[in-house]
Amino acid sequence: MSAQDLIRDMVQKNDVVLFMKGTKMMPQCGFSSKVAGILNYIGVEYADVNVLADAEIRQGIKDFSDWPTIPQLYVKGEFVGGCDIAIEMALSGELDQLLAEKGLAFDKSAADKIREANG
Repeated sequence: MSAQDLIRDMVQKNDVVLFMKGTKMMPQCGFSSKVAGILNYIGVEYADVNVLADAEIRQGIKDFSDWPTIPQLYVKGEFVGGCDIAIEMALSGELDQLLAEKGLAFDKSAADKIREANG
């Protein structure tokens, strides 16, 4: 199976996937840590893919999304964006809206606290 096939499979089989440097419990870069922190805090169930563990996946995800940086967040098979976009969406409420529209569980009060703390 090619890296593209593996990536496609992960994106299709998991409601939320974060391609990141490190893991959700031990991020290995600040940008990955910020996105994982948001998802962890609001209680979203997600698969984490450590791109540092596989060079083909690390390059493959950039080619798959046509996005040059890591982390990359996917929700219900759709590319959402990287760190800046995820933060912006969390602060604007767009992330809540997306998760709700897709029928995904998350802690709305925790999401509200993120906005209160950064408002």
